[in-house]
Order: sequence, then C-alpha cells, then structure tokens
Amino acid sequence: MKMFRKFIIPLSLVGLLVACGPTTKLEKSWADPSLTASTIKAFTKILVVAPLKDEASKRIAEDKIAAQLKTGVAVQSYSYLLATDTDQKLVEEKLKKDGFDGVILMRLKDVEKTTSYTPGTSYGGWYGYRYASPGYVSTDKTFIVETNFYSLASGKLLWSGTTSTLNPTTLDQSLDGIISTLKYELQRRGLVK
Repeated sequence: MKMFRKFIIPLSLVGLLVACGPTTKLEKSWADPSLTASTIKAFTKILVVAPLKDEASKRIAEDKIAAQLKTGVAVQSYSYLLATDTDQKLVEEKLKKDGFDGVILMRLKDVEKTTSYTPGTSYGGWYGYRYASPGYVSTDKTFIVETNFYSLASGKLLWSGTTSTLNPTTLDQSLDGIISTLKYELQRRGLVK
C-alpha cells in the first residue's frame, strides 16, 4: 500500500497540473520544399522579433525565445534595432554586416472566443428527493500565434508555423508552451541546434 501511495499520488498531482495548464498545439506547419538534410546548415546568429501589444510583453517574449536558443545565437530585436530602423532593405543590410543569418518573427495572429452552454442536471431517488444543478455558460479563448523563420542570405521564408494555446492564464506560461513547441520543430528540421 505504501508503494501505491509513493507513486500514484505524485503522478496524480502531475496529471492535475498538466490538465489545469494551458495546452499549446502546433496547428499548421510549412517548410520550404528545397530544404533537405544536405542543404540545411544550422543558423549561427538569429534576430528575434516579437511585435506584441506592449513593450513589456515584447521584451518578455523575445527574452524567452533567446534563452531557449543557445546563448549568443539569438539576439532580441529590442536590444539591437533602433527606432529609426524602419527601412527593411537597410535593416537587412545592417543585419548581414553584423553577422546575422536568420530572423525569427513571432506575432499574435488572432484570439478566438468560443462560448458553450452546459445544461443543468437533476437527480431523483426512489424516495422522491430531487437535486438540481443549474446550467452554465463558459467562454474559452484560443490564442493563435504565427511564427516565421527567414534566411537573410537567400531572403526566403524557410519555415512557418501556427500554434494555438487554449485558455492561457499568464503570458509567461503560454509563451513557454509556444516556444517549447516551436523549438522542437525548428530543431527537428535542423534550423537551430
């Protein structure tokens, strides 16, 4: 019995934590068909851009992405780009001159809201007692995030993915799920180490 408690209780708690957290799924993924194992080389210096609604969210997202990639490989756009860097051609030239070979662009594409109704229930026994629970309406939010990976050398989009996160509770928690999903996919394709 002690052995049962020793393993089942911790497993149950882990299952409960996973069930309560937001779920992130890779909904769509596209890769340049010309990418093959022989043509791919891992990128060495990547600019991370996350144009979110406010500066604090942008910094959090870019810091988290950069931390997940090897140190020195990813550079946050807020620490590199200037407010005057608005011409894409000039920015690309500046990036190439400074040794960048890739760009990751992550943006919130949409927030989908769905409403559902759960009907109430009633229970009755042979003795005539009735218990009823009322119905309720619930609203779910799904955050759709699109991430694109560009090669500066070719000027081409190499990979694009769309993730969905159901009912995120905090920015940190939802970003962790999204970045983990994206990192796995980019590593699997050989674009990052």
